Amino acid sequence: MPAELAAWLRQQRQARGWARPEMARQLIRAGQEAGDKSVPGLDSMCHNLYRWERGEDTPSERYQLHYCRALAIPPSQFGTAPPPPPGTLPPQRTATTESGSPAAALPAPAPHPAPNPAGPFLPLPAAIAYGGMQQPATDHSSIKQEVLMGAHEASDQAQQAEQHGIGQATSEQLRADVVRLSHLTDTGEPFTVYLDLRRVRERIYRLLERPLWPREQTDLHFLLGCLNGLMAVCARRLGYPDAAEELSRAGWAHASVIDHRPLLAHLRYQLSYVEYLRGRTIQSRDLAASGLEYLSAGPGGAELYLKHAQAAATLGDADTARQSVIAAHEARSQEHHDDLQDIGHSFTLSLATHHSDAGRALSAVPGAEGQAAEELQRAIGLYDAGPDPGEEHWFGGKALAGIDLAVVRLRSGALDAATAALGNVFSLAPAQRVSQLTHQLSLVRAELAAPVFRGSAPARELDEQIEEFGRETADAGLHSLSGGPG
Repeated sequence: MPAELAAWLRQQRQARGWARPEMARQLIRAGQEAGDKSVPGLDSMCHNLYRWERGEDTPSERYQLHYCRALAIPPSQFGTAPPPPPGTLPPQRTATTESGSPAAALPAPAPHPAPNPAGPFLPLPAAIAYGGMQQPATDHSSIKQEVLMGAHEASDQAQQAEQHGIGQATSEQLRADVVRLSHLTDTGEPFTVYLDLRRVRERIYRLLERPLWPREQTDLHFLLGCLNGLMAVCARRLGYPDAAEELSRAGWAHASVIDHRPLLAHLRYQLSYVEYLRGRTIQSRDLAASGLEYLSAGPGGAELYLKHAQAAATLGDADTARQSVIAAHEARSQEHHDDLQDIGHSFTLSLATHHSDAGRALSAVPGAEGQAAEELQRAIGLYDAGPDPGEEHWFGGKALAGIDLAVVRLRSGALDAATAALGNVFSLAPAQRVSQLTHQLSLVRAELAAPVFRGSAPARELDEQIEEFGRETADAGLHSLSGGPG
């Protein structure tokens, strides 16, 4: 049935002359008109379409209803309705404004593509671009999606051509995908990256069903451990700790199969992070200590020491927290290299994030506020200077350091300095307003509720800004994933 439905979905779209981005727009519009508040953006919807039209997944019931609205067919005919006859157009659907008044209707797409000057296998927008003709209706996102889908199809076809084992082309592409996605985990929108991570992971799952050489199996388990770890980061940032825990443990299983100690240490760090956000501070401390048994040098060891310090400080163990911060600085200065660092990006703690995490841990130690502020200010300066070669600055790093610095400043009554520290936070796009930021901002609001700030208009205004910031966050969208976290 999935194969038949996939073919039907393609036929319906192609009969209307719609490229995937246009079909995605029609579904998004149909969802919005139906009052669906969690319909994803264009990039994510195009990813869904790619999977549905290949039979890799089936549209959920709500998406089936959106399809029926977009295609102007009754729900009872979903999956069975014949494509529209040649020369007919679907009814032109008029968008409405928020007030309910009609907006300008989008032009209906042509029922059949015009002759393709670049050959039968290029979508018309790409063909026009090749021919040097103007195509005002095709935006950058549309071209990007068509190019990406074509690349994905080429990779899948190459995989099928390599009948025995994996083959060098597939192996190199998979590793390149993981490196690219590790970079995007720190710089892109978490939900969109999550979808791409899952696509690559499912491709590797299919490869593991083949007869493989032991070395090939080892490589695939390593990549799966990395991918699940990156998906855990995205799920955590989107506010799904249960999914982040499950993904981290899945990654741990793959890392355990090949006894990859640096990866095991990193996944222990991920679990420690999740447990801390849940308020399970003792478990967070113990998981960080467990991770240090696998790796205690280099950036990987440093991040575990810093998470251990933060948990110890929260538990009131100031001496252990201070000692762990010192140990983290020493681990950072040690020479260390492993193949996890070859993946880089999300798997390598930058110096800026190192000092930011140190400042966050020390901010919970009584009497260490001055040292915490120094660490956080150094982190912000490093973020401003940009990453060193081989490093990556994640999109929320500077904002998070600014929030932590604001908390320290408010504890000393310095409202103006706290407001200045938050200057770069409120400009973040909604898709990058991840759970760590909103969680830490709640600590700022708690400090603003202190008696010293009562009746202060600037304090009230700052509190209102924080509340407004939290109304649009990055946690929408994963609910629509079939089999995804939630």
